Amino acid sequence: MIQKDGSFVLFSGSSHEGLARGIASELGASLGKILRETFPDGEIGIQIQENVRGKDVFIVQSGARRPNHYLMELLIMVDAFKRASARSISLVLPYFAYARQDRKEKPRVPITAKLVANLLEKAGATRVLTMDLHTDQIQGFFDIPVDHLYARPLFVRTFKKLALKNLIVVSPDVGSNKMARKFAEDLNVDLAIVDKRRIGADCVETSAIIGDVSGKNVLLVDDICSTGKTLRSAALACRKEGAQSIRAAVTHALFAKEALEDSGIEEVYVTDTIPQDLRGVKSISTAPLFAQAIDCVVHAKSISSLFTADLEENYEEIDSVSKKRP
Repeated sequence: MIQKDGSFVLFSGSSHEGLARGIASELGASLGKILRETFPDGEIGIQIQENVRGKDVFIVQSGARRPNHYLMELLIMVDAFKRASARSISLVLPYFAYARQDRKEKPRVPITAKLVANLLEKAGATRVLTMDLHTDQIQGFFDIPVDHLYARPLFVRTFKKLALKNLIVVSPDVGSNKMARKFAEDLNVDLAIVDKRRIGADCVETSAIIGDVSGKNVLLVDDICSTGKTLRSAALACRKEGAQSIRAAVTHALFAKEALEDSGIEEVYVTDTIPQDLRGVKSISTAPLFAQAIDCVVHAKSISSLFTADLEENYEEIDSVSKKRP
């Protein structure tokens, strides 16, 4: 447990209070008191119920499931803390909403991730802590410090404990190649890539695999999964090529209904950046990592050191695989 510093206060939005309580527990702190109301017309009301003048405020809010509601709630909270004379307002965003809309890939479309960054800054946020952004370039959308945390060390630690033989990391598409390569390096195993192609006038999609997965235990890795189509396609391709077993590691598991059904994936590991209620999904807690990052910010220590030192020295034992926070 990290010793709480009295100069900061941790608050939670309504999106993921379970994770916020976990972070508070790791910090040896309690969540700040805040009153949330919803008016008959749907407007959100916020009242801070303790003194934050001159204090460093941290707000935990994950933008999944109801991104528009949670984003608006967060903006209102930031404004309330700014007007209550908080010294700084740091946003702990386990999942950054609208991260996939980070560029113009078609004519006349918005870059919504940049818009969200502008809104958060304009409201009064002074720092952002987030995890596994869909693309690193989103950090450049902000003109305030952004601390980008990675779930990879938590997954790597888990899979090293499993000690699977003939393990191979597979990128489900070219876009996940960079992430998958780092997984493979950390686990000291081979890497394969699923290359999705469209053939014929009817746009039927097929997959080819760059690399040998025959007889191996496959680990598919991705940052965000909603419908599961990409992972399912990759899993079926690996199975067709003779994979012995297939597992998946996903940081942000949005998981629409029936996602990954009949995919052939035997085990799915996710983090708790998004609340989960699906059976069979094995959850890894990010609370110790976010707590360590907050401690680094409060005490002006390097956050990059969290990823260069031995995880066994940096984090307390994480036993939350297969368990869900309240």
